[in-house]
Amino acid sequence: MAAVKIASFNVNNVNRRLPSLLGWLESTSPDVACLQELKAAQENFPEAALAEAGYSAVWHGQKTWNGVAILAKGTTPILTRIGLPGDISDAQSRYIEAAVAGVLIGCLYLPNGNPQPGPKFDYKLAWFERLITHAATLKAAGIPAVLAGDYNVVPTDIDIYPTKSWDDDALLQPESRAAFAKLLAQGWTDAIRRLHPEKRIYTFWDYKRHRWERNAGLRLDHFLLTPDLARRLTGAGVDMAVRGEQGASDHAPAWIALR
Repeated sequence: MAAVKIASFNVNNVNRRLPSLLGWLESTSPDVACLQELKAAQENFPEAALAEAGYSAVWHGQKTWNGVAILAKGTTPILTRIGLPGDISDAQSRYIEAAVAGVLIGCLYLPNGNPQPGPKFDYKLAWFERLITHAATLKAAGIPAVLAGDYNVVPTDIDIYPTKSWDDDALLQPESRAAFAKLLAQGWTDAIRRLHPEKRIYTFWDYKRHRWERNAGLRLDHFLLTPDLARRLTGAGVDMAVRGEQGASDHAPAWIALR
């Protein structure tokens, strides 16, 4: 049985990075691609260009900020949810869910939470709790599921280059890490860490202070798998070369392979 490749890419403006996105899709050919930070209104999503590249899509856009999408190659994602349950007043486009080839894909863009402490950090933690609650529902249903995307959390010190400069950042706070650990404790598997337990793997390099050139990165983009999918995991990695392109996103695409 052929492997299924699922990728996640914070594109940091889907229209501005469209040539890079299309080039990456052509060269790596993921079966499913979860995108975050579209920074495009619903009507401005580049559906036609992606269809020409062989990908159908469902998306939840938002003007200026946020936005998430799920692309599928050669099949149409079946939309099952837009937005997390638990707060009908939350208007930010940060979660979308679809069924693709018998797997439920949740694509998420968790709030950054800076500056902390403050209302943005409070929103991050509240959103995280809603994700934890929804994830428990998915897991209890026994559905093969992947929660993929930009979690805006550095889970442990091995997920960041050796430095103290980020210590006050919302990405590294004990509360952020505890929320991620709480998710894992439900029985989800951190796919990249499962296959690379000791390796320093990064998915994000800030534009400032030559962090890309110095490989001063952070691992913010994660794939959490239900136990049945964890047993099918055969590969995981990061397409780092994309981050080195002219005008690149500050994230590189990450991917997993399932048999």
